[in-house]
Amino acid sequence: MRKPELVNAVAQATGLGKAQATQVVNIFIDELTFALSQGDSVTLPGFGSFTVRQRAERTGRNPRTGDSMVIAASNNVGFKPGKTLRDAVNS
Repeated sequence: MRKPELVNAVAQATGLGKAQATQVVNIFIDELTFALSQGDSVTLPGFGSFTVRQRAERTGRNPRTGDSMVIAASNNVGFKPGKTLRDAVNS
């Protein structure tokens, strides 16, 4: 499912117009992004949890040259599905 399909689903489920549903989806994405950028986690009971995970600096190889290189430490977003979501996907 892509964003336009999600907007249509929200519009149909709530009775909102497409413009309002687009706003709802955009606000959700913006708030999720802001919370994660502040280092907070976001938990949606039954659905799952979004967290910021720190990835340590490590040594890798350039695939073209084979030379060793240092890959800098970085933050990544992790998602752990909740039980309800896991059960729905596995049924």
